[in-house]
Amino acid sequence: MSGVSRRKLLGLGAAGVAAAGASVAGAKMLLDEPAPMPVSAVSALDSVAFYGEHQAGIATPAQDRLHFAAFDVITTKRSELDALLQEWTAAAARMTQGQEAGTFGAVGGVPEAPPDDTGEALGLPASGLTLTIGFGASLFDGRFGLAGRKPAALRDLPRFPGDALLPELSGGDLCVQACANDPQVAVHAIRNLARIGFGRVSARYSQLGFGRTSSTSRAQATPRNLMGFKDGTANLKLEDTAMLRDHLWVAEKDGPAWMRGGTYLVTRKIRMHIETWDRTSLAEQEAIFGRDKGEGAPLGLAKEFDEPDFAKKGPDGAPLIGEVAHVRLAHPSSNGGARLLRRGYNYVDGSDGLGRLDAGLFFMSYQRDPHRQFVPVQRALAKNDVLNEYIKHISSGLFAIPPGVRDAGDYWGRALFA
Repeated sequence: MSGVSRRKLLGLGAAGVAAAGASVAGAKMLLDEPAPMPVSAVSALDSVAFYGEHQAGIATPAQDRLHFAAFDVITTKRSELDALLQEWTAAAARMTQGQEAGTFGAVGGVPEAPPDDTGEALGLPASGLTLTIGFGASLFDGRFGLAGRKPAALRDLPRFPGDALLPELSGGDLCVQACANDPQVAVHAIRNLARIGFGRVSARYSQLGFGRTSSTSRAQATPRNLMGFKDGTANLKLEDTAMLRDHLWVAEKDGPAWMRGGTYLVTRKIRMHIETWDRTSLAEQEAIFGRDKGEGAPLGLAKEFDEPDFAKKGPDGAPLIGEVAHVRLAHPSSNGGARLLRRGYNYVDGSDGLGRLDAGLFFMSYQRDPHRQFVPVQRALAKNDVLNEYIKHISSGLFAIPPGVRDAGDYWGRALFA
């Protein structure tokens, strides 16, 4: 069945079944379609399973495109926020399986009423779409009676040396990360969630990203950032089950109970001074990163995945990988064993009034405890990394990512409101 007919039929027929509580996989079986692919096997066009112990879009093999959005909740009624999360979950479950956002879709409803879907993804396959929600610290103020349920790990990040954060591009009550292999599919998903949330949430900021800058599976090649270097070589991978348990997923003892199986997301928009970097010699670029630019190997070694040898010295007796090289400062051995799962993306937001590219990295990392993992790594980088001469952190966010939606009777954040 083609992508066109699948979206149309599911939007106008089996959509009602899904909305009434049937699982997405069950709805697809009614049309003799295969169930969603597991995250370890998803292709560029397949759908990713929405239901599960953990939210998709975290350890899922990183897709090529991003649309990230942060929202402020503008209703003051807890019941309206709870209802919104239920509506968002239902729409997300549908869209991640290649369906339209609402029961009647873009063209199947009452002509005199607004459509249930904006329509720009009609005819497109699911494209590996994942939607991942998070709750910011500001959601736990006095508005909704949630203050007593705020996780201890959701306290504010410290201010790091060199930060030039823009408040309007930071924080947020809610965030939604849409990743897909087609930018139109990702944009469509965020657009429809914003449409559904009208009157209850307002968009605080959003960010488009392209060209993932990390691999989250051993089946993926390591990508390059806009500085031309391979990025995320030592990233946690979905195949690293034991390390994901230790470094990614919130355990029962971490508390609170509603976060068990969840994680924490840190976002940082990092603008690169592209023109200055492009005038820097290759030798200096490699010394700053501590890796060669071609293969991505640690200096003094041959292969990308060779473990860095920080004791190895050059002919002059100095370490081949300098004391302030990026790879040394960010390495787990320099940070008490702290590891992150990174899902960053390149961005280019046009150019500024001086003709310089407004470009860089939208950094995203997931971790079990940001204050024990992200904070020490970033503190070391902010203090000593020579790369800071070429970058500027302009936004920051921290969000509690709840566990996955178990089935069609569950919804994002249900345990939080229980």
